[in-house]
Amino acid sequence: MPPLKIVANHPRGNRTSLSLIIPLVVAGLILSTVIGFAAEHSALWGERGEKWNPRSRLPDFSFAGYHRGEKPLPNVPPGVSVKDFGAKGDGVTDDTQAFLAAIAKVGRGAIEVPPGRYRITGLLEITRSGVVLRGAGPDKTVLVCPTPLNDIKPNWGATTTGQRTSNYSWSGGFVVVRGKFGSEVLAEISGNVSRGESTVTVGSVDKLRVGQEVEVYQSDLPDNSLAVHLYSGDAGPVENLKGRARTSLIGRITRLDGNHVTLDRALRTDLRTEWKPRLRAFEPTVTESGVENIGFEFPVTPYQGHFTELGFNPVALGGVANCWVRNIRVRNADSGPYVSGAFNTVDGVVIESDRSVDKQKCTGHHGISLGGTDNLVVNFDIRTRFIHDITVSGFCSGNVIARSRGVDLSLDHHRYAPHENLFTDLDAGAGTRLWKCGGGAALGKHCGTRGTFWNIRSANALSYPPAAFGPATMNLVGLETKQPAGTSPEGKWFEPIKPAELQPQDLHEAQLRRRLDDKSR
Repeated sequence: MPPLKIVANHPRGNRTSLSLIIPLVVAGLILSTVIGFAAEHSALWGERGEKWNPRSRLPDFSFAGYHRGEKPLPNVPPGVSVKDFGAKGDGVTDDTQAFLAAIAKVGRGAIEVPPGRYRITGLLEITRSGVVLRGAGPDKTVLVCPTPLNDIKPNWGATTTGQRTSNYSWSGGFVVVRGKFGSEVLAEISGNVSRGESTVTVGSVDKLRVGQEVEVYQSDLPDNSLAVHLYSGDAGPVENLKGRARTSLIGRITRLDGNHVTLDRALRTDLRTEWKPRLRAFEPTVTESGVENIGFEFPVTPYQGHFTELGFNPVALGGVANCWVRNIRVRNADSGPYVSGAFNTVDGVVIESDRSVDKQKCTGHHGISLGGTDNLVVNFDIRTRFIHDITVSGFCSGNVIARSRGVDLSLDHHRYAPHENLFTDLDAGAGTRLWKCGGGAALGKHCGTRGTFWNIRSANALSYPPAAFGPATMNLVGLETKQPAGTSPEGKWFEPIKPAELQPQDLHEAQLRRRLDDKSR
């Protein structure tokens, strides 16, 4: 008899209330005992977080997603229709100009895309806050994109080895929500501060106030010392990073006491004076915009393989905060959504393909790609194989990938020290290539310090990742494996708890619930 699993299904747009989640969790624990297996808890977390603290090797992932998980995704009131601007939705007429006219006209609100097939031959960019492109459902409203982005707006580049390729191979989308963050320095941080602390000392508080959101930012030296720190001293070759490493953490000021500034969250990394840590203004130019309930369809062309992609990509979020992609379906793509910025949510992505596969039995390049900080990806179903199914890169941190599945997932860590990201409650499908990664040479190991993998299920047994994947400070808990445990507080941490028996199943949800409960007391 297969194990009985009780799940509280709560996508960000309709998150189950805590009053319902807690009884469900309790019921699950009781039933699991009745049918013959007991819940097991990680020594890093315990039953309800009693073994955790901000300085422990297990990071706090509870701030990921739209408004830090403290608000559900909004349901924006009905707005104008693209048909009011001349869109036909017949699958033949080019409706690009009608969409562009609607985007230009709407200052704030929803742009409705009624049922139909809309031929799109240009880029649709949203560069304002509060604009939502919304269809009637991904099976009813479909954007048909017959021409790749690189033919529409050429953007040639090269790989780290000099191979000519389109930059759309790893970026861009037909619908782009684009903004930028403010970078004004509000105060210089004086003195070193350890990871896990939440108070820093600054030279002046003149530009600071309680309740203000600020970015704690620092950048590397030519010696790559910050990059090495992001691998906890075990970085592998890093000479091609050339001092480009950086860290970013966005928090709210809760207290000003003289020149001491206290944030509402702990630091992810050490701050050192040689890396010139500072508080910067967090002033995103685009917030509260989204893309939802839409299908994207590209031509059924043979996939030619790695770096041949010319930009059959659906959606990109870049330099935005508190934005979202919700309930989309993508067919025959080179890549799926590209997401960067902070506190964004991607909830409900189905990716399918009818393309013939390349030599690696893949139909595209990147499934879902993440950069930036504290973004949340949940409820995806990748029904084909990409070279890289899920990608984290670019010194990103605090991102969460949860409650999702794929046919044979690869959790691509694309070098550049992606650190303290969480993969939790995932069905990896076949499980034959979980640690398959890309990225150029001498850019550090694939995964940075404290990358965390929690409750990863698969049809085949999983092994601890190879040494080139990341440092010993990674956390692996509850993987489908036949390997023995190995837990050292300062070294390798591998807890082979059976996924069905691991509680909590979703570490992100447990940490969020704990933080919100503590906040309400």
